[in-house]
Amino acid sequence: MSERHTAVPGEPGTATQIPGTPAPSIVWFRDDLRLADHPALHHAITRGAPVVAVFVLDEESPGIRPLGGASLWWLHNSLRSLTASLGDLGVPLVLRRGPAESIITEIAASTRAGAVYWNRRYGQAERDVDTRIKATLPGSDCDAQSFAGSLLFEPWTITTGQGNPYSVFTPFWRACNAAPLPRNPYPAPTAIVPWPGQVATDDLDDWGLEPHSPDWADGLRAAWQPGEAPAHKRLHDFLSDSLGSYAEQRDLPAENVTSRLSPHLRWGEISPYQVWHATREATAGSPGKGPVRFLTELGWREFSYHVLFHAPHLATENWRPGFDAFPWHPLDETALEAWQRGRTGFPLVDAGMRELWRTGTMHNRVRMVTASFLTKNLLIDWREGERWFWDTLVDADPASNPASWQWVAGSGADAAPYFRVFNPQLQFAKFDPNETYVRANIDEWGTDAYPAPIVDLADSRRAALAAYEQVKGAKTPPDSSGTV
Repeated sequence: MSERHTAVPGEPGTATQIPGTPAPSIVWFRDDLRLADHPALHHAITRGAPVVAVFVLDEESPGIRPLGGASLWWLHNSLRSLTASLGDLGVPLVLRRGPAESIITEIAASTRAGAVYWNRRYGQAERDVDTRIKATLPGSDCDAQSFAGSLLFEPWTITTGQGNPYSVFTPFWRACNAAPLPRNPYPAPTAIVPWPGQVATDDLDDWGLEPHSPDWADGLRAAWQPGEAPAHKRLHDFLSDSLGSYAEQRDLPAENVTSRLSPHLRWGEISPYQVWHATREATAGSPGKGPVRFLTELGWREFSYHVLFHAPHLATENWRPGFDAFPWHPLDETALEAWQRGRTGFPLVDAGMRELWRTGTMHNRVRMVTASFLTKNLLIDWREGERWFWDTLVDADPASNPASWQWVAGSGADAAPYFRVFNPQLQFAKFDPNETYVRANIDEWGTDAYPAPIVDLADSRRAALAAYEQVKGAKTPPDSSGTV
């Protein structure tokens, strides 16, 4: 077995117990692959009973969206890191693959657990699973509780004066900043009492999360180091080296001034509470524009989850129902593939798409330009782009990815005006004037091998504006929120 386990591999449903052992606390890890500031783990330790740590890869429960290839690569390496961190404290990480509801209730029954704790997720399918588990476990005298560990502000706590969800970012973030300050992070545990019994576990390598035949992840390995410790180092380096120039240079893709924390936040290797308080503490004497702008970007992540909570089908349905009538062009597979492979003939678009394919990420300014090009210059449905990013981004976030695509397309909350069509050539001249970013990502740039433009910018802009005229009055949707 390649992982550091004291749990034993075997068939689900098997567990060995030691008579007289206190009823353990199960900590169910999800999108929170860390030890510090982990509320569920903190409360399990405080309960005073032995701990069983569990991660379930659930791709089967109704409505659960399977992860993309780049996300699976990150997950493999993040789980490897978490396994080592727990192992240093003498606690094995139990790995299971399948429907989370049946697996968690089975482990709770077989270990005779006294508690099952987890940190909340906000997609409707995930909430449905949690609700069913909460309804089932108390009947077996097992305390089932969830905690706030992934967002600074729970979506149901930030509402308009009329009690409705916000649909515009600025008043939403103003309300967040007027709310009580986010709690302080919980410290990293220095000791955890492991459960002395054994629970059947899978071998991480058997899940096949890393690519093989072909292995396309060399660029990801060169660009990233998943795990809790690398996440904190990245935050420290950003606050020390880049925060001061962040506001002025954040839109320049060739400059290394962004935090690059998004995949670490997506997988919960660092919490927004830790980022929030570290940023405020680092700049308490002279906050300046950089910290304000950076924390506002954290606010956009909060807003995306706020939108997802109230619009569960954000990745598949227009947030503004009027956009259901938008006249997307019939799908041009050749144009879509040219965009996916970075061969559109527009250098900033192509550089971004090639950076994405190689490294699993893309600078945020370039994300907006590439998304605008697909939806407005090619008039290809935003859902095609959202699906491609979901598969290729290491930070493919269930809220931020669809919310951002709908923002650019004009169909989403607080969306860019329908008449805003990013000109990729003007964006190139403005944000990469020395061609540094483009040359770093396009090997044949400046040679005859570089492809010719696949579309006329002026003509495609006129076509986009004509199409958007048909839906420019699309109304915002009614509140479709659910209960937790």
